[in-house]
Amino acid sequence: MGKWLVCSAWPYINAVPHLGTLIGSVLSADVFARYLRMKGEEVVFVSGSDEHGTPIEVEAIRNKADPKVFTDKMHALVSKLFKEWGISFSNYTRTENEIHKKFVQEFYMKLYENGYIFTQEEVGLYCEKCNRYLPDRFVEGTCPYCGYDRARGDQCDNCGRLLDPAMLINPKCVICGSTPIEKKTKHWYFDLPKFEDALREYIKNNKQFPDNAKKFSIQMIDDGLRPRSITRDNKWGIPAPFPGADGKTIYVWMEAVLGYVSATIEWSIKNNLGDKWKDFWFDPETKSVYFIAKDNIPFHTIIFPALLMASKEGYVLPWQVASTEFLLYEGQPFSKSRRIGIWADEALKYFPPDYYRFVLISIRPEKHDTSFKWDQFISLVNDELNDILGNFIHRCLTFIYRYFDGRIPNVSTKDFDNVDKEIVTKIENAPDNVAKYLDQFKYKDALKAVVSLARDGNQYLNNKEPWKLIKEDKIKAGNVLYLCAQLVRSIAILIAPFLPFTAEQIWKDLLNLNGSVHEQNWQDAGELQLPSNHAIAKPKPLFKKVPTDFRPS
Repeated sequence: MGKWLVCSAWPYINAVPHLGTLIGSVLSADVFARYLRMKGEEVVFVSGSDEHGTPIEVEAIRNKADPKVFTDKMHALVSKLFKEWGISFSNYTRTENEIHKKFVQEFYMKLYENGYIFTQEEVGLYCEKCNRYLPDRFVEGTCPYCGYDRARGDQCDNCGRLLDPAMLINPKCVICGSTPIEKKTKHWYFDLPKFEDALREYIKNNKQFPDNAKKFSIQMIDDGLRPRSITRDNKWGIPAPFPGADGKTIYVWMEAVLGYVSATIEWSIKNNLGDKWKDFWFDPETKSVYFIAKDNIPFHTIIFPALLMASKEGYVLPWQVASTEFLLYEGQPFSKSRRIGIWADEALKYFPPDYYRFVLISIRPEKHDTSFKWDQFISLVNDELNDILGNFIHRCLTFIYRYFDGRIPNVSTKDFDNVDKEIVTKIENAPDNVAKYLDQFKYKDALKAVVSLARDGNQYLNNKEPWKLIKEDKIKAGNVLYLCAQLVRSIAILIAPFLPFTAEQIWKDLLNLNGSVHEQNWQDAGELQLPSNHAIAKPKPLFKKVPTDFRPS
């Protein structure tokens, strides 16, 4: 049994996560964590609400609200939503957690003592009208690299480059719109350039890293890394622990990545496991996987590993950064202000979470940006989820209920023909066929492999016609429905990481099996374990078709 640390990028809770956030991090991570658990691996799956920094402070100022009151409300809402979406965190926490704040301050003091942090007086942008410095998202302007005219003070959304506010061309205060002046300020910096060689070797030798993450990261190193500011002149955040740093807070990105560690520590404490967390951070056999969108790549391949190296404590570095491209909405970037997109809370008002999980995984932007479109949503739900997966399961169990009094037929293996044996082989090979894609983070292909089992089942039923065969040879008809029932059981197990609610419904409410489908062993999906004469429940359809003209109101 191996140890796995599954980490989802911490959603920034200045707003409710949208569908792109879900598939780019938490949903993708959940599929993998569920799969690993069913394989019998030891898994800790962590994330949390990222609630410090300038975007929250800007939002609070605009709404004349206290940032803590705002994030308390948002954290509660987002935590509840993730449960409703079936996200199986070992620990979902927040950056306002005292364990996190204490860990961050102690961690940076170690780096300070190790000689990797220095101070520098610099010119910052200052808004005379608002009477405040303008760090990060308090300022917007034109990107000096690509010319994008809405670049933020910390990063350009267009080209992905990391920025500082002073680098922006034609900067403006996002609160009042005025042009800031330059004013001296003192900040604490992490000496990132000292780790250029170590990072280059680490990234080049990491066989798991996807090509997009590798190329982007190596290019950044080759361009020359710059020291990264650790502190900010804003009030909302973790107070900087350095001598003379009164009034400074830790830059949100420099503390949020450390949340993966602090969330694991908190998991240990909550479960009375002592120092168990160290097994996942200091054992070189542990594999850590980070699920992020492509704009977060440098923080997870460069900055976070460098911080861990700088601690000199032997932390396990990221084994894999499973990054996705962007999910668009009907061809445009998600934007709440422009009412483009659908958010996690809105979505569940219309359809159950597994409908969206199925569609989002089916269109997961694994190689290039993809777009969530309602026409495609309707097609995938109606034609695949309902007509293939749901239809096969309902047909199979309905025939058993009708022709065999709701009990799994007795089987006569000596009467199996070649077509029957092909179905047995498909069942036996199914766990490995799906697993090979999940192991490569090819979720679309993995889900297709499960759906193809239902497609094969439908074809098998059509070819064998048990509704006719029952009149001529009840034993052969029983063989067909026995094998179909075994296929349904296999599908329930293999679909569980993707559609957890549906899988449990198949297992308990339809097949009438004990325990939870999520407690089953992955490889058992390849065995014919459903016993003859087992009583199933009265079949009910799993899904409902979506009206072809549906659009959210």
